[in-house]
Amino acid sequence: MFKQVEGSRAVAEAVAACRPEVICAYPISPQTHIVEGLSRIVKEGKLGTCEFVNVESEFAAMSVAIGASATGARTYTATASQGLLYMVEAVYNASGLGLPIVMTVANRAIGAPINIWNDHSDSMSQRDSGWIQIFAETNQEAADLHVQAFRIAEELSLPVMVCMDGFILTHASERVDIPEQEQVDSFLKPYVPRQVLDPDNPVSIGAMVGPEAFTEVRYMAHMKTLSALELIPQVAKDFQEIFQRDSGGLIRGYHSEDAETVVIALGSILGTIKDVIDDQRENGVSIGALGIITYRPFPFDAVREALRNAKRVVIIEKALSVGIGGVVAQDIRHALSGLEIHQYTVIAGLGGRPITKASLSDLFDKAVVDDIRGLTFLDLDQELVDAEMKREAGQS
Repeated sequence: MFKQVEGSRAVAEAVAACRPEVICAYPISPQTHIVEGLSRIVKEGKLGTCEFVNVESEFAAMSVAIGASATGARTYTATASQGLLYMVEAVYNASGLGLPIVMTVANRAIGAPINIWNDHSDSMSQRDSGWIQIFAETNQEAADLHVQAFRIAEELSLPVMVCMDGFILTHASERVDIPEQEQVDSFLKPYVPRQVLDPDNPVSIGAMVGPEAFTEVRYMAHMKTLSALELIPQVAKDFQEIFQRDSGGLIRGYHSEDAETVVIALGSILGTIKDVIDDQRENGVSIGALGIITYRPFPFDAVREALRNAKRVVIIEKALSVGIGGVVAQDIRHALSGLEIHQYTVIAGLGGRPITKASLSDLFDKAVVDDIRGLTFLDLDQELVDAEMKREAGQS
């Protein structure tokens, strides 16, 4: 059903159609509208016996989600930024225990300094936590990916983090085809957990593992996560057959097959990138884009194959690994090892700074002739930085 709706509401309705049995909620912008929407749906009795649990913190939200999932309940929560960092201990426990929790991360910068606007610092900080991470480009894809996330999580018995850009998507109203209940029921079968805490049949979940077996446990978790690279494309294919639209998967190219220069990015910035690419291709520039949808596990083989014929790649990053540079760039470098492809990393949009068509157009003009640095900060006010560093040096 098509609706002109805020992104958060679209996600809330898509999650509700998946019939979660426990929803753990603690508000933090910009994800608050999602759980508010779900709370109304639960209060109206549209989710049957679903239990909506108001908790006292993000750590409690993930702890309740772990307990609920361990008892066999289809479980959902949402968070952002410092909220994700606050629940980190439990985030690692959820993946280590192999619990199929689905969580929305409404991507937002992390401090200090305090900043509530969008970048990818929060979810990128948890890239090694053992959660599957998938990124939405649009609100349509955000709604669709949540439906797919429950199936991926439950087939693998692993938690899935659906990342959507805070405010840019969560608070933007646009036309979204909300998944119909009948379609979701056809696509997403009733949850049959692999492990269940049952007082009548007591077992231990999460017992201590010593040095003699810990490596093997982590290796099995690694291999199980890698199996998502085969499952995710199949889930996307099944989704397309039922819903009649292409959504999800590992990667998605845009004029990338014959492009000498390929721009790589995650999330909503791909829309602006595509607009600039359209303009440049009209002027005869051989340029395209590659969107990374599945970030963890990283689709090395798919990325390498998609970029094999490129002469250069420009990785647009909305996160910064302080002291190194790009985050995604490290994975791209690994994927392209041995190929003679120039690689440029561009840090952009930190703390919600707008990434404009004009700035991207100028960047791409320089990139196609290899006239940019290996690490570039888009629209950096170098004069301000130099003045502040000089002032600090004078005070030391």
